[in-house]
Amino acid sequence: MRQDAEFDIIVYGATGFTGRLVAEHLAKRYGVGAEVKWAMAGRSADKLAAVRDEIGAPADTPLVTADADDKASLKAMVERTKAVITTVGPYQLYGNDLVAACVEAGTDYLDLCGEPVWMRHMIDAHEAKAKETGARIVFSCGFDSIPFELGVFYLAREAKAKFGHALPRVKGRVRKMKGGFSGGTAASLKATMAALSKDPSLFALMVDPFALTPGFKGPEQPRGDKVEEDKDLGATVGPFVMAAINTRNVHRSNLLTGHAYGEGLVYDEMVVVDPNAPPAPALGAEGGPKPGEGPSKEERETGFFDLLFIGLGEGGEQMRVAVTGDKDPGYGCTSKMIGEAAICLITEALDTPGGVWTPGAAMGMKLVERLRANAGMTFEVEA
Repeated sequence: MRQDAEFDIIVYGATGFTGRLVAEHLAKRYGVGAEVKWAMAGRSADKLAAVRDEIGAPADTPLVTADADDKASLKAMVERTKAVITTVGPYQLYGNDLVAACVEAGTDYLDLCGEPVWMRHMIDAHEAKAKETGARIVFSCGFDSIPFELGVFYLAREAKAKFGHALPRVKGRVRKMKGGFSGGTAASLKATMAALSKDPSLFALMVDPFALTPGFKGPEQPRGDKVEEDKDLGATVGPFVMAAINTRNVHRSNLLTGHAYGEGLVYDEMVVVDPNAPPAPALGAEGGPKPGEGPSKEERETGFFDLLFIGLGEGGEQMRVAVTGDKDPGYGCTSKMIGEAAICLITEALDTPGGVWTPGAAMGMKLVERLRANAGMTFEVEA
């Protein structure tokens, strides 16, 4: 992390739908320059100024112009800050040069990425250099995958306190959720499918549960691709669209923490379903949000999520951890999560060295406590 920077955090993509919400969260909770020195960045100074005024940020909020197609502008931006939050996706289209610039400069990087193939490419390309320069590259700092990754982390921590060891089988279950996925998430899926069609060899990486743990392969993992009865939950569950990224991040967290959850961890994610209800529209289906679009303020405010993690031991041990959020997952909660993760990284996780990280492995309980205090989230053991 750069110690001599002009800013603590730059929010890159602040004129986009999610980036605007991140900036709004920082403005409302922290102002500008008192507790956190932050700036808004994007391609157009005029648009940045308009968004600054619309979200009620202070008039002296610094504005930085930078363009994903202009490497020099990205280099200049990252050299001014300790950390960059980027909401400019799909990251496989717009993230390569920004990650490279952050790694070279020793600047921390946080995004909302749900693109495992691209993330693996970034790990292979930049992990060694990031360790050298001190840059902490932290992917997936939104609904994918913080609540899931930290849910498993918290369960393992509590299980060790109670049983003396982690539990080797963990089920992630989405009990209830109100609110949609972002247009950026849908665009990322489309970009991934386009990349796979051009290079079918990437498919093997896409379907590998251990795609983000180079050098390590754990036991066979559940597919989670069929509707079934979950006897431990007492409910019907079906495939969860974000499992393909969240499960990969959980296994990477496990690797980065020295397999704190056990080398034999078996983890899957599914969503509680009504077997009589019509199927939900597919992610990226016609009529869904496009990049830059999203739900109304009322829809964001009335959204929520309720997740349950069930840990099962070989000797009959069982533990349940609930993780909840008080806004819609893809926007209201996500914007708070990435904002708080950035602040946690540069103010509390100072002993985390350079490298390519997951939020949970990089920040652990420090991030859990910050999300509890500032992001409307709960982490609780259920009886």
